[in-house]
Amino acid sequence: MIVREAVVLLILAFAALAKPKSEEKKDRVFDRELSDKEHFENEHHNPQYDHEAFLGEEAKTFDQLPPEESKRRLGLIVDKIDNNKDGYISREELKDWIRFTQKRYITEDVDRQWKQHNPENEESIPWERYQKLVYGFLDSMDPSEAEKDSEGFSYKQMLKRDRRRWQVADLNGDDALTKEEFMHFLHPEESDHMKDIVVQETMEDIDKDSDGKISLKEYIGDMFKGDENEEEPEWVNNEREQFNTYRDKDGDGFMDNEEVKNWILPPDFDHAEAEARHLIFEADSDADEQLTKEEILNKYDLFVGSQATDFGEALARHDEF
Repeated sequence: MIVREAVVLLILAFAALAKPKSEEKKDRVFDRELSDKEHFENEHHNPQYDHEAFLGEEAKTFDQLPPEESKRRLGLIVDKIDNNKDGYISREELKDWIRFTQKRYITEDVDRQWKQHNPENEESIPWERYQKLVYGFLDSMDPSEAEKDSEGFSYKQMLKRDRRRWQVADLNGDDALTKEEFMHFLHPEESDHMKDIVVQETMEDIDKDSDGKISLKEYIGDMFKGDENEEEPEWVNNEREQFNTYRDKDGDGFMDNEEVKNWILPPDFDHAEAEARHLIFEADSDADEQLTKEEILNKYDLFVGSQATDFGEALARHDEF
């Protein structure tokens, strides 16, 4: 399959994914918890939260492992966390590890797309090359189809937004992106200077009447695509309460730019720092504010339990740790 056809299929797939089934909830919040599990359930600590916080994406599918094998594999990971090889895991090292596991998918995505768009690994990718590779098919497409399809998806609008995001990511203004700038472009929510563009794009997606603010109807309509006769899932009513109680802070019935920003990019709270403190508190038997390998292995159930992820894959990529 030629590159252009592959890109078209990817864009069509992206467009399809952007239209969730009515019973599914679209989550636009970027700064999420370290796990989708509650840290405490009915005032009882939930170890599954810690496992996913510590292991990141690798913890999605757990394989049953006997305790000794869990400990052995955990010990190999502990060696990777100890960056300065002093035999102790500091809060900073543990925090860095948690951040790494949570963001590993971003690094892998950037690496993959960088190679795809820049196979010669040149210093930067010019906009002209990116546009030709990703949107070159528009030249041979019927203008009306490019403008908007039957579902309202517009390739030209997508191109316009990419161009605007590219210019914000392009810190030195040379209209070409280095790998770091390319990361800002692909994952703008991860960079402070890109967050306004994330808010702007979100507003454009949800603000259907283009009045510069988001009503309750638009807010719910973005998440729930059911028809008028369809029974709403319970979470829809919960989201109405969220809008009225927390999203619309000034109570005017709408969300403005700042309120949208507070929603999708919540004010700073360092989840990794909080989790690192919690893990040290739970495992630090001598109360010296750092962990030895022995202390971590003694509390292996806190970090990985008697179940563990596919450590084989994680350890095979030890050069990334």
